[in-house]
Amino acid sequence: MKGEHPVGERLRFRVFGPLSVTVDGRAVPIGGARQRTVLALLLLNPGRIVPVDTLVEAVWNSAPPATARTQIAIVIAALRKALKAENVREDVIVTAHPGYALRAEGHLVDSLEFARLLKEAEAHAGGRRYAEAAARYDEAFALWSGPAFAGVGGTVVEDEAARLEEHRLNAYDDATAVRLALGHHQTLVPELAALVREQPLRERSRYHLMLAQYRSGRRAEAMATYREAREQFIEELGMEPGPDLRELHDAILRDDPSLAPGPAARSAPLVVPFELPPDIPGFTGRQHELDCLEGLFAGGERRHGPALGIITGIAGVGKTGLAVRWAHRAAAHFPDGRLFADLRGYDEEYEPTPAADVISRFLRSLGVPPEQLPPDVDDLVSMYRSVLAERRVLLVLDNVRSYAQIESLLPGSGGSVVLLTSREQLEELVAWPQNARVHLGVLPPAEAVDLLGRVVGEERVTAAPADAVRLAELCDRLPLALRIAAARLASKPHWTVGHLVSRLADERRRLDELSQGGAQVRASFELSYRYLPPQAALLYRRLGLLDVPDFAAWVGGALLDIDTLDAERLMESLVDAQFLDVVGVDATGQLRYRLQNLLRLYARERVYAEESGEEQRAARERVFSSFLTIAEEAYARDYGHHSGVLRCTAPRREIGAVQLDGLLDSPLEWLEAERLSLVAAVVQAARLGFDELAWGITASASVLFDTRNYLDDCRICAHAALDVCRETGNLRGQAAMLHELGAVEQAHRRLDTAHAHYARALELCGELGEATGQAVNLRNLSMLERFRGDLDTAMGRLETALEICRTAQDGPGEAFTLSGMAQIELERGNNADALKLAEEAVRLGGGNERGLAQALHRLGQVHLALGGHVQAEEAFLRVIELVRVKSDQVGLVYATLGLGESRLGAGDVEGAARTLSTALAEVAHIASPLVDGRVHLALAEARRRQGRIDEAREQIAAAHRAFATIEARRWTAQAEAALAALQEDSV
Repeated sequence: MKGEHPVGERLRFRVFGPLSVTVDGRAVPIGGARQRTVLALLLLNPGRIVPVDTLVEAVWNSAPPATARTQIAIVIAALRKALKAENVREDVIVTAHPGYALRAEGHLVDSLEFARLLKEAEAHAGGRRYAEAAARYDEAFALWSGPAFAGVGGTVVEDEAARLEEHRLNAYDDATAVRLALGHHQTLVPELAALVREQPLRERSRYHLMLAQYRSGRRAEAMATYREAREQFIEELGMEPGPDLRELHDAILRDDPSLAPGPAARSAPLVVPFELPPDIPGFTGRQHELDCLEGLFAGGERRHGPALGIITGIAGVGKTGLAVRWAHRAAAHFPDGRLFADLRGYDEEYEPTPAADVISRFLRSLGVPPEQLPPDVDDLVSMYRSVLAERRVLLVLDNVRSYAQIESLLPGSGGSVVLLTSREQLEELVAWPQNARVHLGVLPPAEAVDLLGRVVGEERVTAAPADAVRLAELCDRLPLALRIAAARLASKPHWTVGHLVSRLADERRRLDELSQGGAQVRASFELSYRYLPPQAALLYRRLGLLDVPDFAAWVGGALLDIDTLDAERLMESLVDAQFLDVVGVDATGQLRYRLQNLLRLYARERVYAEESGEEQRAARERVFSSFLTIAEEAYARDYGHHSGVLRCTAPRREIGAVQLDGLLDSPLEWLEAERLSLVAAVVQAARLGFDELAWGITASASVLFDTRNYLDDCRICAHAALDVCRETGNLRGQAAMLHELGAVEQAHRRLDTAHAHYARALELCGELGEATGQAVNLRNLSMLERFRGDLDTAMGRLETALEICRTAQDGPGEAFTLSGMAQIELERGNNADALKLAEEAVRLGGGNERGLAQALHRLGQVHLALGGHVQAEEAFLRVIELVRVKSDQVGLVYATLGLGESRLGAGDVEGAARTLSTALAEVAHIASPLVDGRVHLALAEARRRQGRIDEAREQIAAAHRAFATIEARRWTAQAEAALAALQEDSV
């Protein structure tokens, strides 16, 4: 028996050559072209989410089929199965909205190993440890067995393969420079000659070949290599070779001694300043950002102009610390000096440092006598740029507020590097290379806890890991706040981490706790806040009034009662000033923003201090009423009516038709994008006593909760709204929320509780004279009684509901009711009556797509019972078409299940198995154990008919587990019966 690794087998992924996956030397079978393309995309982005749309584009380019997303899910499932079959117990490929990610931790990916080895080689080369550098390069190149992703097609993968090949060639040039420094010139000549034949326009490779030829005593060949280069460059590019090749040519002609093996003769500058502040103690993390800044070396090639890097981020995020850490790491690359200046762009006590003062100090540091400094500023700048022109100097300019501050500090040419830190984006500057523009966010959770441990001591942190994680979150994982909190703990050894957590947990005290001593979080925010324009400051502080996790620009428009485009302009100015984060673009195309918690608390402090209670209440009410306006319109557009939904009396904030159309192009997608914010808004509105708004928003959002099976969200909103409605005596709101809570309890199969909620809601609707509300709750109660087997009582409820709907001329409500009656007749065995009722429901539901979909679904079930599998398939296909347009995930799963059952009944076992496999992939998105179990059970029957008995048994077991979680006894019994029948067949 094969031994097990404690956490499963360790995988080795190879992309340098034919794509392969192995475990202990055993190949993991990867299927056809689609699986290889999808795996390639995941390996190109290890640890990062690859959206489904990107995978679809890679597999099908610009012509994906309608089932592309489903097929991607099937490919992912096949890859997971292949890995699991090799005893890989952890999830390597995980689902993460909006796609999938490959978790490479604990496994080997040759591209990551290649990058690590190159980084070590570069570090050794920078320290002139050439033998160690050469060894690392050899290890790195040994990972290549051919072109990257050989045999994998697709434009995206081919482009990435070309990029990796260019990366390999650049690394080879770096390795060649190291081997030349080691004196390997004779062995290099033949392989460099071959490379130059393949890549005749790579100047650096030709430079190395000429130098190796010269050092090997082949001076004439070196000259011939240059002449060939010149002819090719002029013929193919119309230009002379670059200055490096020309200079080497001239040096060879005069037998320059600097070309001899060994370090080149170089006279050191008279003064080599090292003005960097001390490295930050306890610095942790930021490896990705540090790697980005490595691009300032331009791959080690000579530059003909200064490189520029920018680090931006909010106050306290660690910009200066990162700049100083990188500057110390990179110091060896700047033999002519490392200069540092704090420009004090945000200093509370001092004016910003004039550029002329900085230039004068830098020139003195570089050896220019003070008496030679010109008094005229222009002349001073000219001298400064002349002194830097032939030097390699690192200039770190901290706390830059504007481009004007640093314009004259930028070198005009040469090999120097400038690294800036700023809270502004400084759009006038373009970083070269582009990835050296680093926006610094808060620390990842593990790095934040690590920083606490470095300051406080690992023992105190590891003794309370949960408290340490919570402390990091309360500090927003902001380095300044983390250091302040850690310093307080370090100075008070009798405090536990949990004690400080309890002090910071109170939002009213948190900024006070983090604003003691010399370093203060509040003070750092204040310095930036006072520079905001008045309207931007007003929007920022009013955003602190809301508890929503993120928001679109229309929220800012509601807070200030201005146009959305004007609000977006203000939000973008807050982004530029680092007060807001952009969290992405939602499904409706709207940018979404958020406030970090500490900045939200500071905003709330400012709004409480600067605005009246009346202004605060009015601003909040405008936001909540906007939520109501848009959510109610989304409900109406999705359902096509408001039938059965009680409507609140709260005033709706008027929103223009054009803006509504832009937001609600897909109503459910807007509700999905705003889901977490809707829930937070309802809870906050309820807490503040806005009872009508709280229950009105919840009722309108119910279309999302129902179709996406967001039961917890519905429960949270409905409970909060019900509580405030009970406090205010709001009977209509109570009835509406009891109806919602009944639906939640019903979905969880807590039928007695659901019955009590529906019954009380029915009673309240009767008191209020709300006829359609009565009909809805009668239908709900009928469903529960049908579940209990009391079909007569259930039918009586529906007959009463039908009379109410007909009196109210509520066609959609009548269709829903007839559909329920058809189900009861079906269960009674009266299939002909069920068919008539279902057909009438379809006729009445035609004016409403969602009602029509539900009626058609019932009709499909009736045809299944009658053995009309072709008619059933037609009905379910129409349902699938309707629910896809509505993005109704719950409806889509049920309809796909019905389609699979129809095909199974018709004898199309293979088609049924494919359809049910699709349903199984879709059910993962809605977290419904009942339909999950039903799909597994139907798929088990398909597998049994295919003769795949072991798979059938696995599907039945999965169905049984799903039914057991909700105590669905009838379905559990069906699963047990199916298993018994399977065992009997296999005897």
